[in-house]
Amino acid sequence: MNAPLVVLDVVGLTPRLLEHMPRLRSLGERGFQAPLGTVLPAVTCSVQSTFLTGELPSGHGVVGNGWYFHDLGEVMFWRQHNALVGGEKLWEAARRARPGYTVANVCWWYAMGADVDWTVTPRPVYHADGRKDPDCYTDPPALHDRLTERLGTFPLFSYWGPGAGIASSRWICRAAQQVMTDHSPDLTLVYVPHLDYDLQRYGPSHPRAADAARELDAVLAPLLDAAQARGATVVALSEYGITQVDHPVDVNRRLRAQGLLRVHTQAGMEYLDPWTSRAFAVADHQVAHVYVADPADLPTVRRLCEALPGIDQVLDEQEKAACGLDHPRAGDLVLVAAPDAWFTYYYWLDDARAPDFARLVDIHRKPGYDPAELFLDPAAPGAAKRRAAFALARKKVGLRYLMDVVGLQEGAQAVRGSHGRLPSAAEDGPVLLCSDVSARRQNIAATEVKGLLLELAGLATAPSRGRTASRSAGLQADRPRTA
Repeated sequence: MNAPLVVLDVVGLTPRLLEHMPRLRSLGERGFQAPLGTVLPAVTCSVQSTFLTGELPSGHGVVGNGWYFHDLGEVMFWRQHNALVGGEKLWEAARRARPGYTVANVCWWYAMGADVDWTVTPRPVYHADGRKDPDCYTDPPALHDRLTERLGTFPLFSYWGPGAGIASSRWICRAAQQVMTDHSPDLTLVYVPHLDYDLQRYGPSHPRAADAARELDAVLAPLLDAAQARGATVVALSEYGITQVDHPVDVNRRLRAQGLLRVHTQAGMEYLDPWTSRAFAVADHQVAHVYVADPADLPTVRRLCEALPGIDQVLDEQEKAACGLDHPRAGDLVLVAAPDAWFTYYYWLDDARAPDFARLVDIHRKPGYDPAELFLDPAAPGAAKRRAAFALARKKVGLRYLMDVVGLQEGAQAVRGSHGRLPSAAEDGPVLLCSDVSARRQNIAATEVKGLLLELAGLATAPSRGRTASRSAGLQADRPRTA
């Protein structure tokens, strides 16, 4: 019987940060460490899906953390259903070779509905009156009460937002350790987000980045000790490295100024109108998908984007194919930011007309990623703290509350770290460490991670369905857009 396998997705881990993480670094010292090639876009949902399927985004269909859902006419981020991911999953390949192979997923994305044995993933309680309380989803359901009794409620507000910090990663690591103790899965997947926070707030060269690495190393130590005590093989890897930025790029504002993006107004607030817009961008860190309703507008939109400072590349169909991003969910054009730039989702021209959710931590209603959610409004942090305290007081007595603490343009200007581009230097790119020296690689591509994990598990699998079939599976969730 082969050793159990523990896979730690340590978000934002790079060789440079490993210098401050002796406990994690010891994995590579007794096994091996290798540069890990990532995919475009180098964002969580896309890269994790590649790790687990061996496919590029053109095959598994996860073209970002969110995209425009053509059939629904909506931009949606951070969906959780595993059916959105096309291709054969790691555990499906494993079970073809070894029926009964058991898997625990502790907070890797697209966990809900995945055919694994134990699932833990963040999932707030959305009350009917609009309140939101921290919690998690588990399968089987009884696992929820066992974990919360032992560890407390999942610390959602430490997982994302101005209060994001080590508490959520500590809870996740302890939950993974508990699942390993109670159930002994053959494969345990663990998502550890802590390095994402201060590196985006302050940048990878700030002293807070090294502090975050040291802090996380201490939290990982008990989990690594527990895995070693089980005789498990441990793999630690990262999806991307975070790079220094200081230039937010407002693509949607440029498209609106040119009459291509339209909004509708309710209660004095402006909302993106994707149904009538000729072009709009879905911003996702350093990559943005631009959806163009009429192909005749493509040359105009491309010229506008190429002229916008902070944009490094504008990818058309042929260029998307070369990057493995040619999927119907992708934008008609895909923008890649310059190394020091990132994309906002902002589409309003006057902050007084911004929708109320713009000032909230609201990852589902915003039609794009918003790292300003990591800050109390930099323009007035004291006032933001007072509003937060008042909102918490209302929450404690069961009243509805509005946590309007996020800055708009000031918040965007405060961001110092981002990702999504392919890395320009190995020291600042993703890395893989493995405790088993016999599987040594000089370097490894993201598409090869699935095969490496099967090898470490001692599983010789039958040939997978292949790129064509997997690409087809990735189209089931939403059909191609028609002009």
